[in-house]
Amino acid sequence: DPAVFTATALPADPRLLPTVTNAYLGTRVFRDILHVSGVYSGATGDTHRADVPSPLNVRMVVPGMDNLAETFTLNTRTGTFSHTIQSTGYVATQQIYAHYSLVHLMSFSITIRRLDHSTQPITIQLQTSFMPQSQDLDLTPGPDFQGAHYIYGQTLVPEVEGGPRPTVHMLWTPVPLSLTLGGEEQERSWEFLTSVAESEEEAKQSYSEGLSLMATGSLHCSHTHAWAVMCQGCSVELDGPLALQQALHGCLYYLLSAIPPQDSSGFLFHGISPGGLSNGTQGEDYWGHIFWDQDTWMFPNILMFYPKAARAILEYRIRTLEGAMCNAQEQGYKGAKFPWESAATGREVCPEEIYGAQEIHVTGDVLMAFEQYYCTTQDQKLFQEDGGWELVEAVAQYWCSRMVWSEDEQLYHIRGVMPPDEYHCHVDNSAYTNAVARRSLNFAAEVARALLLPVPEEWEDCASKLKVPFDAERKYHPEYDGYSPGEPVKQADVVLLGFPLMHPMSAEVRRNDLEMYEPVTDLAGPAMTWSMFAVGWLELKEVQRAQSQLLKCFNNITEPFKVWSENSDGSGAVNFLTGMGGFLQAILFGYTGFRITRSSLHFNPAFPRDITKLKVSSISYLGNKLDFTITMEETRMEVTETSQDPLASPLEAVLESGQCFSLWEGQSVSFPTGPGWIQRSP
Repeated sequence: DPAVFTATALPADPRLLPTVTNAYLGTRVFRDILHVSGVYSGATGDTHRADVPSPLNVRMVVPGMDNLAETFTLNTRTGTFSHTIQSTGYVATQQIYAHYSLVHLMSFSITIRRLDHSTQPITIQLQTSFMPQSQDLDLTPGPDFQGAHYIYGQTLVPEVEGGPRPTVHMLWTPVPLSLTLGGEEQERSWEFLTSVAESEEEAKQSYSEGLSLMATGSLHCSHTHAWAVMCQGCSVELDGPLALQQALHGCLYYLLSAIPPQDSSGFLFHGISPGGLSNGTQGEDYWGHIFWDQDTWMFPNILMFYPKAARAILEYRIRTLEGAMCNAQEQGYKGAKFPWESAATGREVCPEEIYGAQEIHVTGDVLMAFEQYYCTTQDQKLFQEDGGWELVEAVAQYWCSRMVWSEDEQLYHIRGVMPPDEYHCHVDNSAYTNAVARRSLNFAAEVARALLLPVPEEWEDCASKLKVPFDAERKYHPEYDGYSPGEPVKQADVVLLGFPLMHPMSAEVRRNDLEMYEPVTDLAGPAMTWSMFAVGWLELKEVQRAQSQLLKCFNNITEPFKVWSENSDGSGAVNFLTGMGGFLQAILFGYTGFRITRSSLHFNPAFPRDITKLKVSSISYLGNKLDFTITMEETRMEVTETSQDPLASPLEAVLESGQCFSLWEGQSVSFPTGPGWIQRSP
């Protein structure tokens, strides 16, 4: 089963252990700490995810037994990690999981099952280094509650002076030194529950809810059911190489573990960091900060399947708008400048000043996510009532104030920046930065018109006259003013103009950009890079060239649990969701050719010959859900769920030839595989 990863030994590097997370809690299996979403300790550049002691760090051991067979399994279909010890007379299984829908709960269970007719008691020892203390929290023990131990405490240092210090409340089932299956028993299970919340009431309520489910034997199955429902709503399956199928299942497991469940009203989501909730302690995985990684690399995949979860990511940015406005003001600009590294407040928390000061493209990346969401959902409420317009307006104001007019070129310039390629800094007119700034301004004008608000002339003037470097002789985009062809580049930069920015250019220029930057991009650079080269070559129908780029990603996938490392030598962040997000986009936007535009969802499939079929289920578009089944010869699509808006027109598929198919719920249409788009019927 390509969705189940099994090994007889754990990786030597504990960073490569699989994670069990939900939208609120996260840990690596057999790790002594867990993290809580949005709970950071430390001031500005020192702020990091606060370490909470983890009661889940328990290992089964059987001393003195040599003939034991051990297996370790991550089952991405059930969202559960298990450790099994088997001897001739019994099997003992430990299951560990973060409950997907009851996000304040994590649990592990141990089951001992007799395999023979003996009547000897069977004892499994439990090993744990758990101590109810933390370097980041001032923890105090409270009275036991329904058999659980209880601690609570505040983080030690606020992110900004005078700012909030979150409180963590934790209840957990005490763990004995050993468990024994009695001589008359054939099988027995023990369940251990951990509940974490920012209020005592929530922690106790969640613990009680967990106990009620345990009493009916349905705690774990309530988790696996919620996980299965979520997985049904975002399936990407292909008939092709096993390694590719496994990589897909691994990426979907780790990324989708991080998103809020569908019925999580009232739950405040605090974004997704490059290494996810399981990582981000001090000095690790960028301290758990939120980067453009979330908005550019992870967000588009989430949006295509789960617009509600995508909205929660945007709401995180809206809640941190005030901090972003302070960042702009501190640097002498108007509007909002989103931080290169964000935690709870939106203030810049990058420990190195140069990135926060110069890597300003992140502000455009944030707005690009808002634009993709708007085009895919037409959710006016987010912009009219829930703070979206204020953010859009503030970003437009920032870009206008950040530009200077060049009398020589009669164009606006953005000077002194670091592009996505971090090997260069203090450059003028980064092609990517300026293109994303222009896109921000065009989108801001569009939203203003949709909301019947006046569009400032300055926005349209700055957008139309902003320089995006282009070499008319060589017909390619220099990375910035003065870039010399052949200069080494750290990661995907100019190639992002084609996708996701969809900056206007001919196929010849798109090819030239790919040809120019592919050989000079650092092979040891971050994992998401090669996915974008793959998408570019797929756009040009150079399928084998695309595949050779995508295969480079496999250097970053570690065995046996498909945990990604940021760099191919194993260094950098681990459980690198950014690389996984890029890889998923190569499948979801590359193989299918999906492109989100103002009025339609385009498709133009292309994939290698060793993939015979690609099936993408539950794509969300304008309130509808669609299934796509694509082979080299034929594309079949079906609307499985229609928009709840009674005034919305039904969808139709239009082929480049002009042929048109109405899309009615429950009816599939098929046509020869080729380019086209989906739109609302006129």
